[in-house]
Amino acid sequence: MSTGAILLVGGRSRRMGGGTKPLLEVGGQTLFARTVHALTDAGCTPIIVAGPVLDEDAPVLWAREEPPFSGPVAGIAAALGALPTPEPEWMMLLAGDLPRAPRVVDRLHERTGNSDDVEAHVFTADEHPQWLAGAYRTQALRRALGALDGGFENVSCRAALGGLEISWLNDEAGETADIDTPADLNRIRAEFEEES
Repeated sequence: MSTGAILLVGGRSRRMGGGTKPLLEVGGQTLFARTVHALTDAGCTPIIVAGPVLDEDAPVLWAREEPPFSGPVAGIAAALGALPTPEPEWMMLLAGDLPRAPRVVDRLHERTGNSDDVEAHVFTADEHPQWLAGAYRTQALRRALGALDGGFENVSCRAALGGLEISWLNDEAGETADIDTPADLNRIRAEFEEES
């Protein structure tokens, strides 16, 4: 079974003062490098990053949503448009600001091997779907986006992906906690220091 990945890094990071969140360092690595390493370690290929080029030497393909900053669904569409053939059966779909991406990738990788008829495996935290911490059948992603009327700009992930047959993974230990504010960054960095 083949698995690729889509990594979304094109947000504006308003609550972080407009910086590039995937380039924040946590535990001695940028969030971007941490996630790409986790995906390559899991054998994901290709890895398509939707957003501005962050590292020209990274082992990834780059795609850009049009117009820029038009939301995650537009990023997913751009990444699918850049997907070479033959396509992998599964695509992991991750936000670019997940400091615990290696745990997320490990759990998703485990699930995709035991999938039967489901179209996606998606984390849920406090009963809220974490659409950008999931693994999706590539053809199911294409069908879901193809069913949208009016393009992809500023479409919510729930509207685009909520109709899929989903197996939910409970976020047991904050695996999908992301970084939205400076306070989040300070807390995550402190947790990583305690764990090291």
